[in-house]
Amino acid sequence: MTMSINRDIVIAGGGMVGVSLALHLGVVLPADTTILLVEGFPFPGVVDGGRPDYHPAFDARSTALSYSSRLIYEKMQVWEDLQQWLCAIDSIHVSNRGHFGSTLLNADEYDWPALGYVVENAWLGKALIQSLYRQGRVEVRSPAKVVAAAAAGTGISLQLQGEGETAIDTALLLVADGANSGLRDQLGVAVTEKPYDQHALVANVASAESHRGCAYERFSDDGPLALLPLLPAAGGEHRSALVWTLPPEHAQHLQTCPEQEFLQTLQERFGYRLGRLLQVGERHNYPLSLIQSTEQVRQGLVVMGNAAHTLHPVAGQGYNLALRDVAELGNLLAEGMAAGERLGDLATLQRYQQRQQPDQDRTINFSDRVPALFMRTDPLLGLGRDLALAGLDIIPGLKREFVRQAAGVAAMRGQHG
Repeated sequence: MTMSINRDIVIAGGGMVGVSLALHLGVVLPADTTILLVEGFPFPGVVDGGRPDYHPAFDARSTALSYSSRLIYEKMQVWEDLQQWLCAIDSIHVSNRGHFGSTLLNADEYDWPALGYVVENAWLGKALIQSLYRQGRVEVRSPAKVVAAAAAGTGISLQLQGEGETAIDTALLLVADGANSGLRDQLGVAVTEKPYDQHALVANVASAESHRGCAYERFSDDGPLALLPLLPAAGGEHRSALVWTLPPEHAQHLQTCPEQEFLQTLQERFGYRLGRLLQVGERHNYPLSLIQSTEQVRQGLVVMGNAAHTLHPVAGQGYNLALRDVAELGNLLAEGMAAGERLGDLATLQRYQQRQQPDQDRTINFSDRVPALFMRTDPLLGLGRDLALAGLDIIPGLKREFVRQAAGVAAMRGQHG
């Protein structure tokens, strides 16, 4: 027999965006708002004391958090828990291989503690989940999955599977189940996809010299190459996270070639800013596309995170944009409820999209256009690129605005200095 229950808000997807969304709503919405988080993979249990142990691993995948993301996590009251395993980005070196143009961005020029932070995904996920348990505001069902969803009156009717079947009526469904969202597809929300005909090769690399908190973004005719600073781990005192955009055949070859061939090829592309490259860990590669949902809001429905927009990894903008979406949606829902509006009301959700659209457009366009700009071989265009990069060092106002955009703070309302 199927049991039917009501929840004010259901979040489908318990990845880092879904859990961040649950945490933020738990902070900003009234205490009597019922929130349910549904995740298909088993969540870890509650850790005694609420703070999990963690040991950095050489091959751990990681995420770059912008300064705007720090401000958002501070408001969620979870930043303190994250700090132990963060590697601060104190500076960013941007260069164009084979050309004179380059610039160095420094946090102390903007009176910020850091331009951003790199955190291992395993630690970020564990810390967010334990913070959610400590907050105690959100009901978690895991492992469980939303297997059916349909509009019902002003809300959404859902079917859950996991430990039996449950029918749920909700005023607001937040879809955050990833780029290949089955729920988004089932609801008939179409997507546009622009393949880049490139792959991202991802690995961690050990070097002879310390990164000293510097992140490197190096452009070449093959595509951008980023090395992000990581904390030391067993097997790698000086460790950096590599995200290397390449033609598919080249990426596939470098994923499987002998380690010394890989390191030599990377050394030729990157240079010796970190001294000799000593070791590479597990190598992964995946195809790159710009994926955008054609609708982000309907009555009683919002599509979030990678289900709404999956970006090129240049400058690590995707996750940070998703967090700004999370912050804005939570604030709009809180404003709407305070004004007596019904949860899931289309007018409220449309206000959210109108507020976030400029930030989304600007960030998506930046991530989409910059790699293509640096891959073009026109000599006059190349000179213009070099002058633009060099000009950032010459014109302080231009450089400051560039950094504010990259850090995400230019898009945030009343949350930065």
